[in-house]
Amino acid sequence: MSRKFFPELFSRITNLLLLASILMAPNAFSHHSDAALDLNTILTVTGSVTDYSLRNPHAYVTVAVTGENNSVVEWDIQMASAITMRRLGWDQDSLAIGEIVNVGLYPALDGRSYGLLTSISRENGEALVASPRGITRSRPAVTRANSIAGRWLADRGRLPEDYPGGLDQLMLRDLTLTETGREMEAAYSQASEENPELSCVSKPTPAMIIYTDLYPMEITINNDETITLRSQYFDQVRTVYMDGRAHPPAEELFHEGHSVGHWEGETLVIDTTNFAPHRSPYQNGIPSGPQKHIVERFGLIDGGTHMAVSFMLEDPEYIVGNMNYSRELQFVPEADMSAFNCDLESTRRFLPGQ
Repeated sequence: MSRKFFPELFSRITNLLLLASILMAPNAFSHHSDAALDLNTILTVTGSVTDYSLRNPHAYVTVAVTGENNSVVEWDIQMASAITMRRLGWDQDSLAIGEIVNVGLYPALDGRSYGLLTSISRENGEALVASPRGITRSRPAVTRANSIAGRWLADRGRLPEDYPGGLDQLMLRDLTLTETGREMEAAYSQASEENPELSCVSKPTPAMIIYTDLYPMEITINNDETITLRSQYFDQVRTVYMDGRAHPPAEELFHEGHSVGHWEGETLVIDTTNFAPHRSPYQNGIPSGPQKHIVERFGLIDGGTHMAVSFMLEDPEYIVGNMNYSRELQFVPEADMSAFNCDLESTRRFLPGQ
């Protein structure tokens, strides 16, 4: 079947396959840490919609709930990114101001009327598909790549059974911290101005690999001198220098680090150092130190339907030894790579008092 003659059909198939990948993500809704939420309690509220916005990094719905003595409390309810919500079938008209909805949510631990959406339905009982948690489908591998160039998403069907979820959960499990690292972790709060993402600052390498859970990563081989890596999440872009240059002096620092690469057969090996200071690159308060060093590997497997990716992370000021992680990505050439366009107001709504 030629996509030239069936463009709408291929577009629909691609969207369904991407949706299947999204639907099984257990930690899909939050780029802020779940540590600020009571994940052991689902609170149900019923009220009228007073605000609905479809933005990145989070869509939000605000629901006015009438309580005792006709008092009204407005609940600010965090959903997934606009990109994820649209893949679930949402658009700007999915909710109307004034309509009555029933909402299930994980409430904030600090007692404010803020929560993370688990379910939502209309007054007539119609459930809206809103939560990617708990579904376990994966995308069939139907397309083959000739090289690592192209667009890739995690094959969630091949993730380890004990994979704990998002970036923060993985790093909390797999990083062994130095005393300094433990002190920095304990002193950090997601709901504070220290959180870089509240200023739309992305998390640097190796976050791009972990966020393939939900957002495609695109590799472009420009020429013999450079390769570009791009993640849809927070519009993250990296340049890998392939011309044999060395890393610059230690005082030259870059948000994504400085990356040099080489080929080992058909496997791309990337060495990255010279990271600029970042308060929480792993979403849990452990910083990037001046000795942070990452080695990544990207190589085709299974005849090009998949790519094996891995990284070795070391940062001796904050981490004991090193962390090694690997996963398999699926080739998804039709994946949407539209701009993320982080909205400053949306990302800051997580802060108390906003």
